[in-house]
Order: sequence, then structure tokens, then C-alpha cells
Amino acid sequence: MRLLRFGDPGKEKPGILENDQILDVSSYGKDFGEQFFDDDGLNKFRQWVEQNKSNLKVVDKNTRFGAPFTRPSKIICVGLNYTKHALESKMPLPTEPIIFFKSTTALTGPNDDLIIPRGSVKTDWEVELAFVIGKKASYVEENDALSYIAGFCLHNDYSERAFQLERNGQWVKGKSADTFAPMGPYLVTIDELPDYDKLHMWSKVNGKMMQDNNTDDMIFGVPKLLSYISQFMTLLPGDVISTGTPAGVGMGFNPPIYLKPGDVVELGIEKLGTQRQVAKGYQE
Repeated sequence: MRLLRFGDPGKEKPGILENDQILDVSSYGKDFGEQFFDDDGLNKFRQWVEQNKSNLKVVDKNTRFGAPFTRPSKIICVGLNYTKHALESKMPLPTEPIIFFKSTTALTGPNDDLIIPRGSVKTDWEVELAFVIGKKASYVEENDALSYIAGFCLHNDYSERAFQLERNGQWVKGKSADTFAPMGPYLVTIDELPDYDKLHMWSKVNGKMMQDNNTDDMIFGVPKLLSYISQFMTLLPGDVISTGTPAGVGMGFNPPIYLKPGDVVELGIEKLGTQRQVAKGYQE
């Protein structure tokens, strides 16, 4: 199943993609958030869809997509989780996952504009595989981790490198500006993505390929990440974990390449769809 949300910012409704059609499922009565995923929510929703599919309204394909879930309690990101990216960053390979938070106010739709933050000179792109927690998770064993995942989605983990790396080492400052977490267009449920660990991923800037890799290049895989993070905090239904980016970010070039107003960023992950953002300058 492919979950999505459509409509104007702040007024999105839940929908699904079914046979290349967008269907409005707002009559289910729950949006795709913590309460929806809790208490075996996906299975209950799946049954409801099967019973009501013929009565669901078809939505115009040209409608705006929002993030495919409501604002989560946490967006947790993993740093330096691809070997070549760690090398291009001139940082040692991690012996444990490096984790940091991204503000939930950074969440935005997959094709919304990127707003370069005030004072930014080093805004960078990062195509990433993200997954969403399907049930409350604490001290999860690695061999049981997949049972806690609702599904996967595409994420562009935008980063302002000066804020991230040159301001007393607080990564969250360079990760949390408004529009810095485009998610979607879909949340693909885990039952439809058994090969999540072997997916082609890519990003382009102004039509030029920058990142071209595969999720099989991760240092720490999805089950390891979920289990590891759950040792330090309780993960709630709807929480997002983003698994890191491969080589090819702007910081890794010599000289570095950073985004400026007018630049167009495109990215995608096999079976998870694509995104497109146009960079705009910050305005009061």
C-alpha cells in the first residue's frame, strides 16, 4: 500500500495510490499519524479500504502532495552511514551509528520549494531512505526490528554545512531550517518493499547527476539502526528514522558546490518515487 497526503499546506487530506489513481480516504476518520499507526492501525485501515474502495473519490493527479504523514514526535537521522560519504566528508568510519535530531518543523512536501535559510552560504542536498515506526518501540532486538516498521519513504536531508559543522559542532542547527525535510511522495508499506536494502538512489542538481548509489552500501542496516536507537529512547508510532546519504553531496566536491536561488534539485529512490525542489532565497 502507498499512503500519501494531498492538498494545500496545512490542509492536507490522507489518500492512497491505487492502480495509478489517487484515492481520497479522509472518510476513514484518521490522518496518517501516531494515532493512526498505533494499535495495528495499518491492518485495520487495509481492511477498511478493501470494504470501501468502490466508494472512494478519485483525486486529480496534479494536486499538491504533502509529506505522507502528519508531523511526527521525532525525526531521527543517521550520519556517515555510507562508506564513500564518510570518506568524502574526511571523517573516520563510525564504529557505532551517529544519530542526531532534525526539527519536525522542517517537514514539508516532496515538491515544495526549498527556502535557503537567512545567512546561509553552504546549503547542501542529501538523498536518503527513511522509515516510519509502526508501533511503540523500546529496547528492540535486531532480529525483531522489521516488525516495528510501518513503511519507507524518500527524504532529502537538506543541510546547512556552516551551521552544522562550524558552529560548535551542533549538527541539529544545520539540519532543521524550514523546508529542510521534504518527505514522500509516498509512504510504501514494508510488505511491498522486501528489497528495501537493495534500492537504487540518486540526486541531481540542475540536471547533473550528483549522487548515484544503492542502499546496499549502508554501513549499518535498517534493523541495526532501529534496534540501536531504541536502546536510547522510546520510538512512537509515526516517528521517522532517516538512514544516511551516499557520496555525492555538495560538500564532497573540490571545490564544494552549494545551492543558490534558482537551482533545481531532483532525487529519487527506486520504488519510492521522486522529488523536485526549486531553491528560493529567504525572505522576511
